[in-house]
Amino acid sequence: MAAAPIHVIQDAARASAILHPLRLRIVEALRQPDSATGIARRLRLPRQRVNYHVRELARAGYLRRAGQRRVRSMIERRYVATARAYALAPGLLGALSAERGKIEDTFSLAYLFALTAQVQSDLARVQELAERQGKRVSTLSIATKLRFESPEQRAAFTRALQDAIVDVVGKFASPDRRADGSKGDGRPYRLVLGCYPVPPKKAAEEGVASL
Repeated sequence: MAAAPIHVIQDAARASAILHPLRLRIVEALRQPDSATGIARRLRLPRQRVNYHVRELARAGYLRRAGQRRVRSMIERRYVATARAYALAPGLLGALSAERGKIEDTFSLAYLFALTAQVQSDLARVQELAERQGKRVSTLSIATKLRFESPEQRAAFTRALQDAIVDVVGKFASPDRRADGSKGDGRPYRLVLGCYPVPPKKAAEEGVASL
């Protein structure tokens, strides 16, 4: 069984099971199958300590059995991570989660942050439903990097992009609501677009960045 590309953690109890420095190191080390003894040797830690955390991680669903091997007179159980990467769903914070509906300034950093949190929550739910139904989800993502030499240039770009999106949506998308207020035909999709200053990769090399 191949590891999932990414697993979104939506339960607080499961989140607490992995948010431990040593457990994070163990899951990272077990991207390739190994035993608790092998991990203990690599991390230079007592086998009993590592074995305890391996069992807890397996119980929480972050590790799965990957066979066994004989080492001298002992049989070592091997484990491997269930995913190549993990993400915490914003909904874990409950009422403290960022909500764009509570932020009036739609051009603010806080609004964009809340919007991306909603996207992540939506995707976590979609992934969960798709896995239950054994379906593959069709998505679209665009990522690019651009530069603006002045606020005026950035504002002109924003207006042109908004006009272009409105035009394309009008041409190809069906109405979300009918005239009587009921839901429109077809499957609804959410389109999100954000633009923000790119932070420096290495602050120590570039000094204090100016945004």
